[in-house]
Amino acid sequence: MRADLMEILVCPTCKGGFTLGIEQTEVLDDGREEILAGTLDCNDCEYVFRIDDGIPNLLPPELNETLTATRGQAEELHP
Repeated sequence: MRADLMEILVCPTCKGGFTLGIEQTEVLDDGREEILAGTLDCNDCEYVFRIDDGIPNLLPPELNETLTATRGQAEELHP
């Protein structure tokens, strides 16, 4: 994820702004910095959204929990 996306990203739950927490970055060939891992912390509702492999997971928390549970069930059926 590029840091300049912070200008347009909003919380999917409350439409509040984010504070970016950077854990891992990479400098691309063109000199831009890519955020590989970190968090997007909502300034209003205080939900925390992960950035993994450069992709922000902006699913609302209740959908993310459902997806995680469903994924776990699928892995049990098809290890």
